[in-house]
Amino acid sequence: MSNKILPVALMCLSALPTLAQDLPPGLNSARLLPGWTDEQGNRIAALELDMQPGWKTYWRNPGDSGLPPHFDWQGSENLGDVTFHWPAPEAITSGDEVTLGYHDRLILPFTVTPAKAGQPIALQATVDLGLCERICVPAHLDLTAMAAAKEPDPRITAALDSQPRRGDGPVSCRAEPIEDGVRLRVDLSGRAARVAAMELVGQPEVWVSLAEISDGAAVSDFVPPSGKPFDLKTDQVRITLIGDSGAEELTGCQSAS
Repeated sequence: MSNKILPVALMCLSALPTLAQDLPPGLNSARLLPGWTDEQGNRIAALELDMQPGWKTYWRNPGDSGLPPHFDWQGSENLGDVTFHWPAPEAITSGDEVTLGYHDRLILPFTVTPAKAGQPIALQATVDLGLCERICVPAHLDLTAMAAAKEPDPRITAALDSQPRRGDGPVSCRAEPIEDGVRLRVDLSGRAARVAAMELVGQPEVWVSLAEISDGAAVSDFVPPSGKPFDLKTDQVRITLIGDSGAEELTGCQSAS
């Protein structure tokens, strides 16, 4: 093989899905879809997981149990901020437990802003995540993407379109202290939701229980590392509602007087 052909061959190999014998249980393949560069110079790419029948992986907030994916971008080049665009999760029931995640196939898009504008972005990531069938196992992946393509990838654009729709109007809520944190009750009047999840934006260290829905309201406990009541900023609470007509996302709620 000539010296000119070798670099091209290596680049092509890096774009292939990770081979099955290199993968943890539950995965057929895993790769970074290289995506494209948008008009602002940002890189639009995605993680793709092809899971075996009966296996699942988790959303960014899986509920009372589960391991959300964690990305380490060391080895990437010209990497600025990374913003994920999560497709609407599924409510997965196992016995008496409900978690939020995905089965069969996950395409998780993300946008990377360059550290230096006008320069290309090279993507390399180690990903730690949970995979579950009857039992859950931690998984580790080392992935590298090819250079960005010139045109958008329809697989990624479809995943972008599957994000929860933006909810209309503010909702009211009431917070009250509990022994180890704060309990938040969100009014769901007029909203048909089977499952609800809450998050405190910018404070991932605060554990939040999967919401219980009853009497037209969703209730979650917010527990900080201190294990004590704290000043919960209700305008920073993100609420995801999953119903028969799809998922919607609300940002913030108004404290009831």
